Amino acid sequence: MANLKEVRTRISSVSSTQQITSAMKMVSAAKFRRAQNAIVGMRPYASQLNEIIADIDTGDGIQSPYHTVRPLGTVLLLVVTSNKGLCGAFNSNVLKQAQLRIDHYRSLSGVTLRVIAVGKKASEQLARQKGLDLISRDDLLDNPSFDTIAALADSLMDDFLAKRIDHVEIVYNQFKNSLSQILTTEQFLPVAAKERKGSKDHKNTTNDYIFEPSKEEILREMVPLTLRATLYRIVLDSLASEHGARMNAMQKATDNATELLKDLRLNYNKARQAAITNEIIEIVSGSEALKG
Repeated sequence: MANLKEVRTRISSVSSTQQITSAMKMVSAAKFRRAQNAIVGMRPYASQLNEIIADIDTGDGIQSPYHTVRPLGTVLLLVVTSNKGLCGAFNSNVLKQAQLRIDHYRSLSGVTLRVIAVGKKASEQLARQKGLDLISRDDLLDNPSFDTIAALADSLMDDFLAKRIDHVEIVYNQFKNSLSQILTTEQFLPVAAKERKGSKDHKNTTNDYIFEPSKEEILREMVPLTLRATLYRIVLDSLASEHGARMNAMQKATDNATELLKDLRLNYNKARQAAITNEIIEIVSGSEALKG
């Protein structure tokens, strides 16, 4: 009977876990739909901004201060993870890639590395490293809005213009669909030259824009706006990827719990039948002994 009790306890435990993972899967599914709608709605806007920047010919000496490439002195690495776990390899993949970039920049002589961690998982992991100049911005994920994220983008741009940092790089998960994410390392500053879509002959692919008042002034205004939108898009990408990864992880956990419950119930029934058979044998044996 001890075995039966252990199996019943295990069945109760797994059943409770199954209910929790199933509920978490439904919550993640609801959050995922909202995050997916947000990133799908944001991408065309960000893409159009980048296209306009690409159509402004920077090859004629027209550049914004944010395009200036300087020797690497101070590098800022922005690592975007999540505040919560239970989302499969979502955080570990970003942290592995971030560690590779940290090791790379630390190996370069004369380079000072600073790190901004967006998400508690990155903050907790990177805080264990000695000598790492780390700033935690976990608050950005609590209630992500364009204004709060744009403020971070503005501070990065101000530091870049003031030459306090020379290069900004972002490691995050780019949203592809609910089943997969693309681990991405993207240069944020200096702004990389955008390639025009279509033929390599840009004269045939440039959109028919009339620039007023001038390309220089438009570029001066458009680049900061594009950088703010880019950082906001990256955070939305990460959030959609996070909820998709957690939804799938909880679905797999629920499926595994279902299979485990089947095996446990089968074992319980076998043990119960064996116990009943033993009791019948004992009763029959006792009856035969009395007859004798």
